[in-house]
Amino acid sequence: MFKFIPYILKSLWRHRARTLLTVSGTAVALLVFCFIGAVQQGLLALTATEDAGRTLIVFQENRFCPQSSRLPQDYERTISKITGVKDVVPIKVFTNNCRASLDSIVFQGIQPEKLKAWRDFDLQSGDFTSFAAQDDAALVGVDIATRRGLKVGDKFTIGDVSVVVRGVFQSATAAENNLVFTQLEFLQRARGANEVGTVTQLEVHLNDSADPQKIAKQIDQVFKTGPVATTTRTKGMFQADTLADLAELIGFVHWLGYACVGLVLSLVATTTVMAVQDRIKEHAVLQTLGLRPSRVFALVITESLLLSTLGGILGVVGSTLLLSSSGMSVAAEGVTIAFEPSFVLAIQGVLIAIVVGILAGIAPGWQAARTEIVPALRHA
Repeated sequence: MFKFIPYILKSLWRHRARTLLTVSGTAVALLVFCFIGAVQQGLLALTATEDAGRTLIVFQENRFCPQSSRLPQDYERTISKITGVKDVVPIKVFTNNCRASLDSIVFQGIQPEKLKAWRDFDLQSGDFTSFAAQDDAALVGVDIATRRGLKVGDKFTIGDVSVVVRGVFQSATAAENNLVFTQLEFLQRARGANEVGTVTQLEVHLNDSADPQKIAKQIDQVFKTGPVATTTRTKGMFQADTLADLAELIGFVHWLGYACVGLVLSLVATTTVMAVQDRIKEHAVLQTLGLRPSRVFALVITESLLLSTLGGILGVVGSTLLLSSSGMSVAAEGVTIAFEPSFVLAIQGVLIAIVVGILAGIAPGWQAARTEIVPALRHA
């Protein structure tokens, strides 16, 4: 079959405008498919990890946007005494936009020793000592640094919060690459307010043997009659609830991904049918020279497969480069979904292109293989 590859390539080149349009259309459709897949993977990464099920988030009851949640920081001491609790991390959150946005900036104020203990990241530039020693210092996620063109030493202002970049980090958790870490007390005093002693949320880390649901109920019960009532959920459930509306939209967009696959199937099948119609006489000549109908069928399938696969590879490579270089994300109410490319997603995109290419070539290939030689030779 490989000896017919030059013939197939010449046939595609003969109608290069049609070939180019088909390949480019397939590439765009697969790029959109992979983009949607990256969004879904980002959402899944927030809710399906082991940390999401073993870490609790304590938030003020009946509050949603981070700016509206104000918990007493001394709740930390009370929670630390509960059996099964390993550590408690007080966090102050500030965001420039509580609504869903592609350019939200989320600040998290955390005590330096807690940040080092409970966040898994590597500094690409700068150093942690400089961050810990300066009140208005910040560690900036690599995706934000890329989007905003930030480097160590730059001053960075969002709203009424101004910080000095003392490090750019790459986190093992993709969503954290879109965060800005500052010192807790600095963020409590920022924006002209004095909120020392209050935090947005408490992050509770549990022992391996602890029951998250039991401890969550115990925490809420303790503070039920306190100065501020709480709602405690696992980190995964907290993020899922926060992003509930956005998750519904992403679920709907999932169908757009399937529509893109259908578009590729329709596009490649139409092009292949047109190619078969243009070469009716040519296929009859090939059969006259001894080429069996099954071989003609294989030629058409191969042509369809080449068109779809080439477009699919271009689309997958394009989406990978776009997602890797742009550091895109969407955030709502202080929770960020990172759009991250992955090897699995790339393989999935290429496999879909291959399968679609084969399916698109079956009908026109069957038509070409069943062509009657004499009527076809008379075809104008």
